Amino acid sequence: QVQVVESGGGLVQAGGSLRLSCAASGSIVSINDMAWYRQAPGKQRELVATITRILSPNYADSVKGRFTISRDNAKNTVYLQMNGLKPEDTAVYYCAADVKSTHWYYTTYWGQGTQVTVSS
Repeated sequence: QVQVVESGGGLVQAGGSLRLSCAASGSIVSINDMAWYRQAPGKQRELVATITRILSPNYADSVKGRFTISRDNAKNTVYLQMNGLKPEDTAVYYCAADVKSTHWYYTTYWGQGTQVTVSS
């Protein structure tokens, strides 16, 4: 099996920073894309940022210039550095990883989510 676990969420004041981490573990052969999504109450889940295994990033327009996605392939870990946080960034943040395991070819695994709350 494959496990995906996020960490680093919490409560922060507007303008502050948080760094989220997401580690994949288990029967992993390789990981292709990794991504961060978020979902605010009453809203659809939206893509925040993606990063390929060769470290090419993409960002939603709403976070460009403020968030930075990175990854450490040796640790099967993706990070999201969030600077200049705004109240509208408040959401549950989910990590997704496209994992090639010993049983499946690039199945998407999701973490359970970590709450980010930005106060004004």
